[in-house]
Amino acid sequence: RVRIPLPVSNILWEHCIRLANRTLVEGYANVKKCSNEGRALMQLDFQQFLMKLEKLTDIRPIPDKEFVETYIKAYYLTENDMDCWIKEHREYSTKQLTNLVNVCLGSHINKKARQKLLAAIDDVDRSKR
Repeated sequence: RVRIPLPVSNILWEHCIRLANRTLVEGYANVKKCSNEGRALMQLDFQQFLMKLEKLTDIRPIPDKEFVETYIKAYYLTENDMDCWIKEHREYSTKQLTNLVNVCLGSHINKKARQKLLAAIDDVDRSKR
């Protein structure tokens, strides 16, 4: 057995939690279809994950918790709100943003509106470079 000093342990936990949260968002970005019930389950699963995590570690606040919560909540946005949201949230990848447009608004908006949102994503992507 090797004892790990608490500061080192906390750093390891922080990195693991951050990676797990980023992986959750990446997994949500791979969803092909999502119903209202599916969105609710995403939130429920993440809340369960947080509850178990809080029992395992004393790290507070949970790293990237808002990153996941914000992405899940974006599934509920309307077309107009999504346009603003895309411009405000540059922390998400082009793939993650594109999936939000295609999955959560896909059947609710016309082709022109979808193209407008995808163009906004391209603009954000260009400004990142």
